[in-house]
Amino acid sequence: MSLTTEDKATFKRDGVLIRRGLATPDHVRQAISVIAKSYREGMAPEDIPAYSRRTFTPELGDSAELLSLYTQTGAAGLAADLLGATAPILTAQVQIRVPEAEFPGVQQVKAMHVDGVSCPHLDPQELRTFSLLVGVVLSDINEPRCGALHYLPGGHITMARWFSEEWSLGVTDQVPPEIDSEDGTAFLGRPGDVLLMHHLVPHTVGQNLKPFPRVMAYFRVSHPDHAGRRLEALRDPWLDYPPLADLPFAPDVKE
Repeated sequence: MSLTTEDKATFKRDGVLIRRGLATPDHVRQAISVIAKSYREGMAPEDIPAYSRRTFTPELGDSAELLSLYTQTGAAGLAADLLGATAPILTAQVQIRVPEAEFPGVQQVKAMHVDGVSCPHLDPQELRTFSLLVGVVLSDINEPRCGALHYLPGGHITMARWFSEEWSLGVTDQVPPEIDSEDGTAFLGRPGDVLLMHHLVPHTVGQNLKPFPRVMAYFRVSHPDHAGRRLEALRDPWLDYPPLADLPFAPDVKE
């Protein structure tokens, strides 16, 4: 499976592509079985804030059950279509939005942000950026109040301009005011659906008001040269995307 020129032009415009059912039921079942065991047996409520900033089930990050969601589903090939080449993926991030009724007040709504830049829990001078976020849905997300991720289509262009013209290392604002006030588009899906999102697309996540956990596996994918040019990649959205650099944007969708 590979991306068409139209797919790439759409990604260039929106910063996002969604592939429904890319991960098979077997891949999902194997992943959710190991996550559920760790969630039930190893998670203390006081650990949830730290896990929410980094990853749940950290001991499973390099497990075959989780890595196969990227390496054996076609997601790795799609990432390579966008970036041209990718650095090896050695670990998965698990993000769970726990039911608010079960753990009241433990997980707050996250502000609009891009990952690894001016994070409240990091030194403002520190960058932990990458090129492309690949997310695999592992539980039903059928409405925004399931703790859905919200993203801003096309926001990667605004963010690159802001990083280039107004932002500098040490600034604690994560996004400009016009982005911070946006609600974004809720990413809804079923287990096996896959999200490919440009690192610069601003996003947030809400509380989970449903009675069951919302579970996603994420993979932070980098162009092989990204680590040596993190600042430049914040300011040039196509630096890590050679196959897209000279491609025109897809036309805006008309209602």
